[in-house]
Amino acid sequence: MNSKIEKILNSDYIISFGSFLAQDNEEVKEAIIETIAQKNAEFIYMHPVDNIDLKVYYSQLIKYEVGSEEGIASMLLDTFVKNPSSKIQEYLDDLDMGYISAESSAGEEEFEEACEKAESKTSKVLLVGRDVTTHERFKNIVRILSAINKYSDLEVICLDKETQTKVDLCDEEELEEVEELDSYNGTVVYAIFDKEDCQKLVGSQSFARIAKIQDKDEVVLNYKGQKIKKEFIVNNDLYGTVALCPILDSNVSFLVENYRYKKVQVTKA
Repeated sequence: MNSKIEKILNSDYIISFGSFLAQDNEEVKEAIIETIAQKNAEFIYMHPVDNIDLKVYYSQLIKYEVGSEEGIASMLLDTFVKNPSSKIQEYLDDLDMGYISAESSAGEEEFEEACEKAESKTSKVLLVGRDVTTHERFKNIVRILSAINKYSDLEVICLDKETQTKVDLCDEEELEEVEELDSYNGTVVYAIFDKEDCQKLVGSQSFARIAKIQDKDEVVLNYKGQKIKKEFIVNNDLYGTVALCPILDSNVSFLVENYRYKKVQVTKA
């Protein structure tokens, strides 16, 4: 058993941040389900896209805007910090949490609720997914995660090995101001890793209406002149305007480059 899975199984409080879980790591998902059953663990799921596979397991969903992972990380630090260094405290004092909350569409009261759920728990972990690893503000997010690891009782567990190493070795406490959030209005696709459905694009009825497409349409995704064909499938368990775009790790396209979310033009093929 690897150490990450063992830590999850020994925890009684889990926050998942920036991961669509089942499609990122099935073993981690199964470990979360097991510790919920065995230890009555609290499970907080934080992501821009709700995950129907997890609804029966999480005790709280915190949805946030695509691209706002840096702001969410700073809100986690502000919520869970205990006895920080003077540099970290100065950083937190200068943050405008009301503005960050409004920009990210994640309420401060939601974080307060998550903190209250942690009060009676003894072993707490923060699982960090690939969304953070591919974010353009990755370096500052790593510094924030490192501060969470040092100055809260949340142990940071990154699903990406390289990101874990960077968080563990980070000793930089000069955190940068949270950058203004880019707009992700319109049709947005999110790359998930799925061997079986990599020819499909799965979205909500809302996504279909905005893109002016229908179930089973063959569509073209256009991202800055790069194009890929997919079959669009309506999933009534999905909401909002972010569609899931299954890919293989071996795919060579804009979908595997940089940030996992892409604002694309969608047209019928």
